[in-house]
Amino acid sequence: MTYGWNSKRGAYRQPYAVDSLRKLRETGSEWIALSFYTHQANTHATEIPFDYGYTMTDRDIEFAVKEAKALGLKVCLKPVVNSADGIWRAHIGFPEEAGAEPYWNAWFRSYTNFLSHYAELAEELQCEMFCIGCEMVKTESKAEHWTALIADVRKLYGGPIVYNANHGAEERIQWLDRVDVIGTSAYYPVANEPGDSEEAMIANWLPVREKMAKLHARFNKPILFMEIGCRSALGCATMPWDFTHTELPFSEDEQANFYRSVMKVFWDEPWFAGFFWWDWSVKLYERESAGSNVGFDIYGKKAEQIVKEWYAKPKAMKELKEA
Repeated sequence: MTYGWNSKRGAYRQPYAVDSLRKLRETGSEWIALSFYTHQANTHATEIPFDYGYTMTDRDIEFAVKEAKALGLKVCLKPVVNSADGIWRAHIGFPEEAGAEPYWNAWFRSYTNFLSHYAELAEELQCEMFCIGCEMVKTESKAEHWTALIADVRKLYGGPIVYNANHGAEERIQWLDRVDVIGTSAYYPVANEPGDSEEAMIANWLPVREKMAKLHARFNKPILFMEIGCRSALGCATMPWDFTHTELPFSEDEQANFYRSVMKVFWDEPWFAGFFWWDWSVKLYERESAGSNVGFDIYGKKAEQIVKEWYAKPKAMKELKEA
């Protein structure tokens, strides 16, 4: 499960967060992606600041990691940079022309410093994995910069490194041989229409599986769905990434079909490393409210039971090896 997203500083240390983490563990999940963010001013800014007003502090992160480990959960630390102007982080970057190179250099210098802080923290807290970026699509062509960044991170963190590509963009990244695990945000639109069946979704997952198998064969790295999920709202399996259409009617069946279909298609693939479902809130709604909640959370919904049933099975997937 992804845990921690969109939470303000201090939230991880609240009693409701501890209770939420315990309920997350009861799903049978073995890992969390502890995901938090800071903002750069806009998509063309070259400096990535730390905003004490909302960005998680190291004390927050340490508390969450220790609580997770006490529950037997492994942790992938996932720091993310967003753009304060609201534009998707995939657009962070600069024009592809000679005059823009100083800006690229400045941004990667700042981003490397940002990541280095958390790589050092991940090492100190013995996090089992570290994510070096999420859906940074416009930056991905800068292979030399990413190669140097990864080398710097490895000086500070000794565990497995993953990069979180965006669905549909995985094959364009040339430097994935440098990471230990290839991650992707697998928000593939597998429903043909609102309320589509599990069988229809399975049929649409099969070509995705073929594409992921080829990606594994190309780089010889495990494939991880670093983000995957679908809201419990009618039509959301046609656009699993969506969080804006809050007017859509509740449909836990569509969410459940999405979950069960991808489990069936990927579970037994030897090159497939697993799922980080999006997402599990730090502050959960009351269980009685699950029948009206149209968000990504599965707490109290049919998809939660599906996860529990599948995660209770004997594990066909091998543990990720330590780097």
